[in-house]
Amino acid sequence: MNLFVRLFYVLITTLFRPRLPVGPATSELALMTMPNDLDLNLHVNNGRYLTLCDLNRVDLFIRSGLAKLMLKHGWMPVITEHTMNYRKQLGLFRRFKASLELTHWDERHFFMTHRFTIGDKLIAEGTSKGLLLGKQGVVAPEVVIAALQARRDGHA
Repeated sequence: MNLFVRLFYVLITTLFRPRLPVGPATSELALMTMPNDLDLNLHVNNGRYLTLCDLNRVDLFIRSGLAKLMLKHGWMPVITEHTMNYRKQLGLFRRFKASLELTHWDERHFFMTHRFTIGDKLIAEGTSKGLLLGKQGVVAPEVVIAALQARRDGHA
């Protein structure tokens, strides 16, 4: 249930946040840990970090305009690789910042860096690699970027 509340929070707050640029961009979310985020050791479960990264991706997709293109073209996002390094514990009811930085892309994949921080303390950091699948297979990132730019320029 908590994830649906967080997803709803992200969906609503994106309406009031500035648009993200086409290309490299950063999504930042202010969040707080909840009881269902914790494992038996009473800190955020490693799998929960990956789920929280999804919220940053939703924010990025909506604020960049990519979500509308994904719906229009039937593109589906797929994470093909994800690594995380956990440096400090994140306990119950702790406020923290989750950030995602889209850093670059190649002929198939988009590359992202994820950071979880409290103030200037790094709690966890990781990278992910993802792609968009269309009806004909992988959608090349340059096609996605061009479509986003055309939409911004009013040509699509």
